[in-house]
Amino acid sequence: MHTSNALGFNALGPLQWLNWILLVAALVVEAWAFIDALRRPTGAFPAAGKRTKSLWLIITGVSLAVGLFSAAYDVSLISILPIVAFIAAAIYMTDVRPKVREIGKGGSSHQGPYGPW
Repeated sequence: MHTSNALGFNALGPLQWLNWILLVAALVVEAWAFIDALRRPTGAFPAAGKRTKSLWLIITGVSLAVGLFSAAYDVSLISILPIVAFIAAAIYMTDVRPKVREIGKGGSSHQGPYGPW
């Protein structure tokens, strides 16, 4: 619960500030994942052995929307939606992005399953 002073400002306690800072940090990761997915070539996703670009845009887009709502309305970090949204973006950033990025670079330095191609 927020308490207001005479000027109408919310007086946030240290835990509320920490909650909000973590929500904004998660929002940054979610936005980065969505923008990165937008920038990657469509064919790089299946070539990297990952789901389609459309599916990852939906996943990261919903994650971004949940993160934006959570940060704007100071949703508690123990709520399930902000946690799921962050995990979805983190999976994209740590598993999908590195492989899709490598495929999307192009050139003769690509390594196929049996060497360069």
